[in-house]
Amino acid sequence: MKNDLCERTFNFSVRVYNLCKELNKNGINEAIITRQLLRSGTSIGANVEEAQAGQSRADFLSKYNIALKEARETHYWLKLLNAVSIFAEDKLESLLNESNELVAILTTVVKNTRNNTKVRK
Repeated sequence: MKNDLCERTFNFSVRVYNLCKELNKNGINEAIITRQLLRSGTSIGANVEEAQAGQSRADFLSKYNIALKEARETHYWLKLLNAVSIFAEDKLESLLNESNELVAILTTVVKNTRNNTKVRK
């Protein structure tokens, strides 16, 4: 599952990058939102990938917590773009759904890791 999540978050990063590229190409003056979305949307996968080489269980958990926070932030920026109607609603729908699913998956990983850590102590 971890490799699937690495691939899934990487693909999500590519989709966020392409959306931000389109925002810039269209001359839409949303530079701050675009930068924030690009930063948070690509950080999810980077932290999931980095967690795979975590030096300890605590390091692994820390990276997944960061990925979860970034996924929540990305979901926020996507909702904001959707609310201000820069794109047609259906254009952002699959990205919004994917960000929501990533939040759910990452939340589960964090909770399970925390619970397993408590049991081992």
